[in-house]
Amino acid sequence: QVELVESGGGSVQAGGSLRLSCAASESSYSTTCMAWYRQAPGKEREGVARLDTRGYDIYVADSVKGRFTIFQDTDKNTVYLQMNTLKVEDTAMYYCCAADGSVLCRSRGPTDFPYWGQGTQVTVSS
Repeated sequence: QVELVESGGGSVQAGGSLRLSCAASESSYSTTCMAWYRQAPGKEREGVARLDTRGYDIYVADSVKGRFTIFQDTDKNTVYLQMNTLKVEDTAMYYCCAADGSVLCRSRGPTDFPYWGQGTQVTVSS
């Protein structure tokens, strides 16, 4: 069983930055794919970024490309989402999720991630 704990959310002015953290309980870091999703009220859950923990692949959605970066610290079993040049439309609940197995990270949809964090709120004001 993998437990994920997110942190780093908060309120920020447009143009500012936040760094979200997602710490996994597995010391062996057996998950092969970790991702960030976000969901605003009344909207569908949107994939933001993800990475293969083995270094085989990395993906950032077009909506945040050039502003958001996903990276990991394997020694700490932690994945980060660095969010720069934040916009009002980035306001959402951000969720970390993880999966194991051999399916390519980029091919996974929300239902393919069995482990989810509790979410952390990001609010961007103009």
